[in-house]
Amino acid sequence: MILWLKKPKSIEVAKYIDCYWLLEKQADVKGNAYPKLNPDPSAHLILSPPEQPYNYKFYNEKLQGKGSHLLYPYCNTIQLDHSQPLKCLGIKFHVGALYALNHAKTAKPLLDTIDEINIEKVLGITQASENKLLTIAKDKPEDCCELLDELLKPWLLKGIEDRHSELTNRVLSLLASLPIHKLSDELNCSQRTIERSFLRVAGMSLKQCQSMNKLEEILEYLYLREKGDIDWVDIACQFGFSDQPHLIRYLKKQLHLTPKDYAQQRGFTIDIYGGVETK
Repeated sequence: MILWLKKPKSIEVAKYIDCYWLLEKQADVKGNAYPKLNPDPSAHLILSPPEQPYNYKFYNEKLQGKGSHLLYPYCNTIQLDHSQPLKCLGIKFHVGALYALNHAKTAKPLLDTIDEINIEKVLGITQASENKLLTIAKDKPEDCCELLDELLKPWLLKGIEDRHSELTNRVLSLLASLPIHKLSDELNCSQRTIERSFLRVAGMSLKQCQSMNKLEEILEYLYLREKGDIDWVDIACQFGFSDQPHLIRYLKKQLHLTPKDYAQQRGFTIDIYGGVETK
């Protein structure tokens, strides 16, 4: 279960980091052994003990490993393996942050994949220090956040933003309130320029990112309501779908669940990596 979720206190860190979170499942705690992560346009740096395995299932592909790792933005629902006790300290980046930090040495940002991380190289700490950080995270979350701020700052201060990242940041500030086709008028540049810069920085199209943001809004709305209070017709209208069948097709495509199934499992399908806390 999520123990806490907190924002960075440092302004320099908050430029690239959205939040920190701690997830822990103890041996005596019952719960869904295979929860799901909703599609997320943000990357997560996940710190965990070196012997702790991770297992992500993207459709029929499984990505496995042990210890700390970087989870790149993912456009599809991921199934996790939480059948064993675990502890993860997460660092959630803002959309497109890795582009400015130049972590991925590729022409195009990575999606739907995992990367092994050398914590000593990135944060400048040894394995023993990482283990100590995980211990502090559980007992003293405020101290943990301050320590993460200090550890991340030297890396994040090296971030370089070019015209593509600057345009993408402006787009992200407008995406929730403006239709995609109106962005060019607001930003005084062509739609093609906007699309190309956004794809280069975020690794996905504007439509993909907007769809993931809409899904998050819908699921947070549903999560706060009891099963019997969910009116799918009203939800379809509220979130801009033409009708209920359109909403049903959308949820099935994104979550691989029918609305009925989702209503029963919504405590396990909410984005537990830096999203709404699970019940």
